[in-house]
Amino acid sequence: MTDTTIATPVTDRLRATGNFNPAWKEMAELDPVWLEKFLDMGIKPMASGVLDPKTLEFLAIAVDASCTHLYAPGVRRHIRRALELGATREEILAVLQCVAVLGIHSCALGVPILVEELAAHEAKKASA
Repeated sequence: MTDTTIATPVTDRLRATGNFNPAWKEMAELDPVWLEKFLDMGIKPMASGVLDPKTLEFLAIAVDASCTHLYAPGVRRHIRRALELGATREEILAVLQCVAVLGIHSCALGVPILVEELAAHEAKKASA
């Protein structure tokens, strides 16, 4: 259970605005201080004003759509917001296409191993 004596303004703000990922619920209960620091760290670049809002939405789409995250509610929310900010279909598609290459690392790792294992398997069959 969350200790209500611990101040968690970032977590509370994300909950209030509907931007709290339900996957964080257990962490908020187990270690609200850690989650607060984690969320604050992630929000700092967005709140700094260095990047324009549309670019921030593109980055959020990329993170949420990445093969290591795959958070559909975030992808939907950030695509919707990017469109509201004037993003085009082509821009959003380009973001998704860029992030798609993250998955290619599985092939870069796995295909050479597959080739080695196929060769070893064939060699073993040939010597039997």
